[in-house]
Amino acid sequence: MQHSKRFGATLALGLVFALVGCNRSEAPPAPPMAPAPPPAPSMAPVPFAVRSVSLGNAVGADKRVTNPSSSFMTTDTIYASVATEGAAPSVTLTARWTYGDGQVVSEASETIAPSGPAATEFHIAKPDGWPPGTYKVEISANGVPATSQTFTVVQ
Repeated sequence: MQHSKRFGATLALGLVFALVGCNRSEAPPAPPMAPAPPPAPSMAPVPFAVRSVSLGNAVGADKRVTNPSSSFMTTDTIYASVATEGAAPSVTLTARWTYGDGQVVSEASETIAPSGPAATEFHIAKPDGWPPGTYKVEISANGVPATSQTFTVVQ
């Protein structure tokens, strides 16, 4: 019996060492890889574009129409605010104002060097009054038609 107790104790001690050896901690697993950073945004400049033209009888210091309208009184000064975006070393904006069937009332140009969103102002005035009827302002950039707006003059 002595022999079997010693054998049992040796066997138990061997199992403990075996279990301890098996549970030996290995090197910790490598941390998960961090996700790749998103690609850097393109630094290419936004190409120049005319976005819209707004009409009104007044503009603010920012050259934007303060009270948009498509109908004017005969004695109003009529403003066109041309909204653009993008960059270009030089762009010539032209506003061509016509009456009725295309009779040219006025034409004016502004050369700008935009580097982002901007507004350019054009206007027409006639102290003795505009004839009532339908008018149109056509905006072009470097001679290429960009946008237009029709409006009316009422008594």
